[in-house]
Amino acid sequence: MRKKVVLVLIVILIFQLSVTGQSLELKIDSVLNEKYKAHAPGGVFLVSRNGKTIYNKAFGLSDIELGTPMKTDNVFELGSITKQFTAISVLMLVDNGKLELDDTVSSYVPDYPNGEQITIHHLLTHTSGIKDFTRIKGLTAIAKEELSSEELINFFKNEPVDFPPGERYEYCNAGYMLLGYIIEVVSGKEYQDFVAHNIFERLGMHNSYYASHQKIIRNRASGYSEEGDHYVNNRYISFSIPFSAGALMSTVDDMLKWQEAVKKYTLLSRRLTKKVFTDHSLNNGKLTGYGYGWHINVLNGVRSFEHGGSIFGYKSMGVYLPDEDIYVIGLTNCSCNSPTEVSRTIAGIVRGYFNGTETVH
Repeated sequence: MRKKVVLVLIVILIFQLSVTGQSLELKIDSVLNEKYKAHAPGGVFLVSRNGKTIYNKAFGLSDIELGTPMKTDNVFELGSITKQFTAISVLMLVDNGKLELDDTVSSYVPDYPNGEQITIHHLLTHTSGIKDFTRIKGLTAIAKEELSSEELINFFKNEPVDFPPGERYEYCNAGYMLLGYIIEVVSGKEYQDFVAHNIFERLGMHNSYYASHQKIIRNRASGYSEEGDHYVNNRYISFSIPFSAGALMSTVDDMLKWQEAVKKYTLLSRRLTKKVFTDHSLNNGKLTGYGYGWHINVLNGVRSFEHGGSIFGYKSMGVYLPDEDIYVIGLTNCSCNSPTEVSRTIAGIVRGYFNGTETVH
């Protein structure tokens, strides 16, 4: 009799767990089906809890012209999530004693204007005062050119600074381009080779790349923009232009490997990883809301480490709730359909679900 009771209880527990998982899946489905339609560009979303994938689905089309449905292993351009990889690469060099956070730009680019006042820390935290690359005149004229990293730096280095280093926070792609160049100077390797060897290969991120128009990349999702009531193919840009601020590509599964490696100190010491997720301050003590390659935010009253990306035809968003160990990564193939808010919403749904609340925003 006792065995029958135990068996019944086990069956009930398994059923409850199944219903719980299905219910959570349906909640996330409802959010994403509302935004990403079957006949349009879509995206892929992965959710993990305690390092384990609990949701991974594809929506919409990866290629409109061929009518190809999106798959969970499609490869997307990451845009500014690239900055996470650049920041960690810099800190790996710090860990190895190759450079210091208070080193100045002039130590590596001797003729850089005001370079003796701007430190690696300023570049990492967007507090350098360097004018953002996207606001520089003449950018459109070079967008299709293949530039060396040195030529790219020369394009913007003589622009007047917007403010003294450390006085303000202002998001700056040019600062992360400088970091990519410094990685090359210090390591003796091209940025893309440094990242491929020291991060992608080491972590088994076999579907992550420095983007290329020429290379055949299996499962690449085509990128689109919206013009009026129709879609168009994404504009061409030389990947030497976004460089270390935005030129990497990946999949959601590889991005989970990345998240876990950062969380578990696989690439970086605990001491420096703590600095990555510190909300750094300005000269006057005011917090910036930015660490090293991650925004430091609060979502539903709990800490959230986030970063999004946007590049012609693609948008991305990663949200990590460290106190809950919940990670959401969304990669999409249209400039028209940002995953930012839905990724935050999903993180709220998952947190609320496992905590017994229904708070979403």
